[in-house]
Amino acid sequence: MSTVLAYTSPAIGHLFPLTPLLLELQRRGHHVNLRTHESQVGLMRTLGFDAEPIDPRIEAIPMKDSEARGPKNALAKAAEVFAARGVYDAPALRTAIDEVNPDVAIIDINSWGAAFAAEAWGGPWVTFSPYTPALESRGTPPFGPGIAPMTGILGSARDALLRMLVLGAVEKAMLPRLNALRKDLGLTPVASADEFLRKAPLMLVATAKPFEYDTTDWGPDVIMMGASAWEPSQDRPAWLDAIDKPIILVTTSSEFQDDDVLVRTALEAFRNEPVHVIATMPAGVPAGLEIPANATVAQFLPHQPLLDRAEVAVTHGGMGATQKALARGIPVCVVPFGRDQLEVARRVQTSRSGTLLPKKKLSPQRLREAVQTAMTMSAGAALVAQGYAATGGSTTAAEAIETRLLNCT
Repeated sequence: MSTVLAYTSPAIGHLFPLTPLLLELQRRGHHVNLRTHESQVGLMRTLGFDAEPIDPRIEAIPMKDSEARGPKNALAKAAEVFAARGVYDAPALRTAIDEVNPDVAIIDINSWGAAFAAEAWGGPWVTFSPYTPALESRGTPPFGPGIAPMTGILGSARDALLRMLVLGAVEKAMLPRLNALRKDLGLTPVASADEFLRKAPLMLVATAKPFEYDTTDWGPDVIMMGASAWEPSQDRPAWLDAIDKPIILVTTSSEFQDDDVLVRTALEAFRNEPVHVIATMPAGVPAGLEIPANATVAQFLPHQPLLDRAEVAVTHGGMGATQKALARGIPVCVVPFGRDQLEVARRVQTSRSGTLLPKKKLSPQRLREAVQTAMTMSAGAALVAQGYAATGGSTTAAEAIETRLLNCT
């Protein structure tokens, strides 16, 4: 039996997608140690993991990308947060390694300091990404602004320019801080985000084609493991069976992003329509929210029973919420607010598994029209679901860890 050490950023949207892989490794006889968000430690212990909280100073550094203007500034603000957290991530991971003596470490892609510490450790480790990473791939646009692919010489020229303007600007601002962290750990500097992200011997990404572009080729050390969804066991809401109208599921971010306008707009858009809107707002339901008779709003609700009934999902573009729907062949309407959400929305549009409505164009009428169009795109959503299933999911990911890092046969 091998000992696995998993380390996550303070985000439920990263912990829950990782959980199926940890459960699969546990099922195969490996002992799982976990360092994660303090509020989730008790829950993770009920699954049989030896779970402990990460340094509270990490959780005290909030995401501020909702304050940014434009994708470049949003990426810069996110990078600033990850770098600031990295000051505490690195020693926390080193302490955990000393305590656990793992055979392999699994590091959340947003835990930059922990990734550096894993690299310095020298043992086998893997990066887990619940979203499309900012890796370079010929023929694929640079990560950030959510630009559709363009083939040929013009496409290559456009992508090179965008990479310099968007990622180049972020790298110029953040690489000195990252390399300072690396120097403290005795590591050589990196020259790009792509170089940093490829330091792990193996990367597991919760995605698959045809959601990803046909041109995407990240190389043999990056494995697409399909959609990875998990949520705590909860009772099916008793009121759900009483709803006799088509259900529209609306979701917002689990980390504060000032995206409650999406729920407000959806409630208004479908107030007089023969549907029932169910909205979940994990970052908190705002006080005074007016909820019409054909709607239900809650901070937390189990998504699986809701998706059993939903005909379409309206999401903020978070990979977790979007892929939960698509993995079941349910089309989506995506209104991206930032982070990786512009990229998610563009992939939804390109794969014809739903519609993209820019945040700046969000209005009740436009949202209603975009949702109605998305409801006609079940065929595209079904193809995406088939692509996810074909990867083998957590089984494939666990086998890759065993054969490539643990030398299991």
